[in-house]
This record gives sequence, structure tokens and C-alpha cells, in this order.
Amino acid sequence: MARIVVVGAGVGGLATAARLAATGHEVTVFEQAGTVGGKLGRYIHDTPAGAFHFDTGPSLLTLPEVFHDLFEATGAKLDEYLDLTPLDPIVRHVFPGGGPTLDSCADPAEFAGRVGAAFGDRAAADWQRLWRRAARVWDASHRDILRRPVDSPLDLAALAWRLGDLAAIAPGRTLRGLGRRHLADPRLRMLLDRYATYTGADPRRAPAALVAVPYAELAFGGWYLRGGLGTLADALLTRCLDLGVVVQTGTAVTRIDAAGGRVHGVRLAGVAAPVPADVVVANVDALTLYRDLLPSPRRLAGLTDRSLAGFVLLLGVAGETGLAHHNVFFPRDYDAEFDAVFGHPGRGVRSRPAPDPTVFVTVADDPAVRPAGHEAWFVLVNAPRHGTATGAVDWRRPGLADAYADRVLDVLAERGVDVRDRLVFREVRTPADLDAATGAPGGAIYGTAGGLLRPANRGPATGLWLVGGSGHPGGGLPMVTLSAQIVADAIGPAWE
Repeated sequence: MARIVVVGAGVGGLATAARLAATGHEVTVFEQAGTVGGKLGRYIHDTPAGAFHFDTGPSLLTLPEVFHDLFEATGAKLDEYLDLTPLDPIVRHVFPGGGPTLDSCADPAEFAGRVGAAFGDRAAADWQRLWRRAARVWDASHRDILRRPVDSPLDLAALAWRLGDLAAIAPGRTLRGLGRRHLADPRLRMLLDRYATYTGADPRRAPAALVAVPYAELAFGGWYLRGGLGTLADALLTRCLDLGVVVQTGTAVTRIDAAGGRVHGVRLAGVAAPVPADVVVANVDALTLYRDLLPSPRRLAGLTDRSLAGFVLLLGVAGETGLAHHNVFFPRDYDAEFDAVFGHPGRGVRSRPAPDPTVFVTVADDPAVRPAGHEAWFVLVNAPRHGTATGAVDWRRPGLADAYADRVLDVLAERGVDVRDRLVFREVRTPADLDAATGAPGGAIYGTAGGLLRPANRGPATGLWLVGGSGHPGGGLPMVTLSAQIVADAIGPAWE
């Protein structure tokens, strides 16, 4: 039996703790916030009409088999804890200039038919050709990458890739380039580009292999959890406690002791004595880990800070609007949005809030999250991270957040959804708020190490492991849950 400390009670940390406890280890989780869940946050706003409940992080669950596997590995059934509801449409896409919308779904033939009905037979044929390629990329990724450690680029190079896999993955090609090669309709290209943002990346720089992301969503479906996705954090916490995991919230880890290249324990804020541990699992951003908890200049130098953050509005809306669960309102000029958000530090071009951004609106059709006759809107736009560097924005600057909130509502009105005179309330969340609440550097949604190859799960000291969105295999609920499986399998059961 190993004494294991998990730093951070996000989904990756809780999933790892549950798996390790189920195999006989003694596990303690320290979380600096007052609640568990990390970026899987929740917020309740009370009004005379009733309470509005919001998921302030992920609003869509994909790859449900990953979560079924997790619960079964810890001696439970997912359906005993959570109520999964399939979504159709998964996402409603609203394109600039009017014209037809496009509702995505988990039936490939049906979705191709919807593409054809909206944009014509050629567009449907283009999409089906891209889909076949995406399937090959997904199969190779799922088989060789997503469920196994990848400690360096050499690990990828050493894989016995089939020639067909390499042709599909197209090393060196971008997601934008892949779209231009396969899709003639600019609206389908825009749809594909959006999936780069799922990893915090710019589609003009993101690798073509990210075509696996829309494949996973559209092949296996998008799901909502009744009561909100925050119920996943509740379920994981319950599993941990039932398995004997000790979970301490409001407890910040300030240092990982690793003298001599081996983990010995952690140090807590305000506590003189160290907490001994044979193994430490860090469910914090890799930047935070290698800058603050276990300073490692070499590892720190390899991390990128060019990762998307998000600007959020939480809206109580009177009446019903008829929106889908997930809606994406695209801008006239997608490149202008990415130019604004990412800037160009090498040329001294500062990042700034995009004046005409893509707007994501989530409206759950769930009586448990809003009063009757009202809707709870989660509105998200891509945003530069918080900070003072060229590639960031100081979101604490007086007046900026409220002014940009006004602009986002104006943009929605310009795109045919005007709720400015129906607001019961609005709450604004900037990247600075996400940074403060979750420790995500600069408010980066998917971790600071955006892109395909993430920091390794195995840390530089014996007994140190990384889980979560900034490590392998990446951000998003299923990926961080897979990172927990990779780490737990590598540590092994207590009786080995």
C-alpha cells in the first residue's frame, strides 16, 4: 500500500484518487478551493422568480464509455449516480449572413443528410470524405495515444504507425489546411475550425490530427447530465469517500518535496510539518507545477502560454427563446477573431477582446436549473488570457468587463437573438476570475499547454505524476478522465 497525495480535486484528481483507492492505496486529496470539481464549476443565483443554476465550466459530456469504465473500475455503475441525456442537436451552428443553420447529431448518415439539405450535395460529399479520414485518425489515436503514456515526441515516433494512419494524421499539416483541402463550403470549414478551440488552439496552427475531436463528438454523441454537469463532481466525490479517500478542501499545497529525485511528500499552507507521501499526483496546471510546486526550468521552458481563455456571461432570461441546448453563432471574419485573441507577441501585436467574436450559448432544457417561464443562459466567447504580457489582456482594468459584456449582448442581437430587454440579471466572469477560482494560469480553459503533444504524465521525480487538462492526453472531461486511467494503471495496485 502506497501513501498517495493528490494535489487538486478536479475531475482528473478525483478520478485518479477513486481508481487508486479501489486498488488498495491510501489516498488523500488536497484542494485549495472550498469545493471539489475544479473547472467543473457551478453557480446559483437566487431571484424572486426562483433560483437559476449554472454550469460555469464544461456543458457537454462526450465519450460516455470513458465514464462508464471509470465507475466500473471503482466498483459502481455510472447510471446509479448520473442521469445521462443524449442531445439532438448536439450543437446548432448559426453562420454569418443568414441562411440555413446546421444541427449536428451523432448519426453520421443523418448528419451528412443535414449538411446536404443545408448546403447542397457537394458539401455533403465533402463532409463524408473528411469523415472517413477523421475515422482513421480517431482509430489510430484511440489505439496508440489516448490510453497510454506519451513521455516525449520520441514515443510518438516509435509507434508502429500504419502507412494509412500517417497519411490520415498528416504530420505538419494544420487543421485549417485540412479543411481547405477537403471542404469547399466556407461554412463547413468554419465548423471544423471551431474544434481547434476545444484544445485552446488557433486552427491556423493546430495540427490536422485534431480532426479526431469532432469525430469523437459526432460519432459517440453529446450528452447532458440532468441537474447540470456539476453533478459529475458530486458523483466522483461520493465514490472517493465511499472508497476511503480523505478529501480536504480549503487546503493549499505550496510545495512538493522531491529531494534526491524522489517524492517524499507535500507542504501545506499554514502547516509547519510536511505531509509524507510515497507518490504525488498533481492535478494542477503543468505551468503551476513546474513554476511553483516543483520548480523545473527545463520543463517550464517547454510550455506554451498561447492558449485560449474564455469570457463568460451568466444570464437569467425571462421567457423562452427556442434555442437548442448548445448554439454557436459564428462571426463574419473568423480570422480576425483569432488575430485579436492570440495577437502576435513576436511582432509586438497585443491581444485584445475580439470586437466580433464567435458566441457560444448553452441553454439547458431542464426544470431543475431555472424557474418556470425562464431560461438560464451560459454565454462564452473566446478570449485572450489574463495578464500584462503582449499576448494577454488585463481583465481587471476598470470598466473593461462590463463594456465587453455589453458588446457581446449587442453581437447576439445583431445575429438575431436579442435578450437585452428580457434580462432578469447578468453575471460576468472573466479569465481573471477563472484564474483566481481554479488556479488556471491566465484563465486558460484547457490548460496552458495547448495543442496535440502535452506534458508527460510521468514527472521529473520518481513518484510524481500529472493528470488533468494541461497534461497528456489533453483537456476536456473525457481526456482528463483518461489521464487518470493512464496514471492509475502506471502506479499499479497496492498488492503488486
